[in-house]
Amino acid sequence: MTMIEIIMGDITRERVDAIVTAANESLLGGGGVDGAIHRAAGPRLARAGGAVGPCEPGDAMATPAFDLDPPVRHVIHTVGPVWEGGAFDEADVLASCYRRSLQVADGLGARTVAFPAIATGVYGFPPEQAARIAVATIRSTPTTVQRVRLVAFDDDTRTYLQAAMTAGLERD
Repeated sequence: MTMIEIIMGDITRERVDAIVTAANESLLGGGGVDGAIHRAAGPRLARAGGAVGPCEPGDAMATPAFDLDPPVRHVIHTVGPVWEGGAFDEADVLASCYRRSLQVADGLGARTVAFPAIATGVYGFPPEQAARIAVATIRSTPTTVQRVRLVAFDDDTRTYLQAAMTAGLERD
């Protein structure tokens, strides 16, 4: 079973095999966590993303991690849904982001993966609902990844993730 940890911090400083970025479809870099990861990994990350992209919402693709510090070897780019009120399968697309990222991690042989809160920034996905989807999807996805770190960027996100973990444990 995959161990899930919730921390608050800078995802670019995580000591994991792969870091997931909440990318845009071009994979050329953007704002928020994607911009931070691109800055830390250097300009080759955008070139590599451009070479494998575009990436559809709900899908995931990997590139090398370039200038990110070891043991990080890979960046997994996933494109979350833009929130349009919830009537356009946004929840299913978000769940697919986590599932596909774990599948890509398995293909890379990654045993440890760090995820940000996908689609909760400029894409506007409600963070409490996103936290529940993240935790439930990671728990239910068969994977060889041994440890997932959910990296919150603020206290509210960490609180939502912890509540989702607790709620899930109470149902088990």
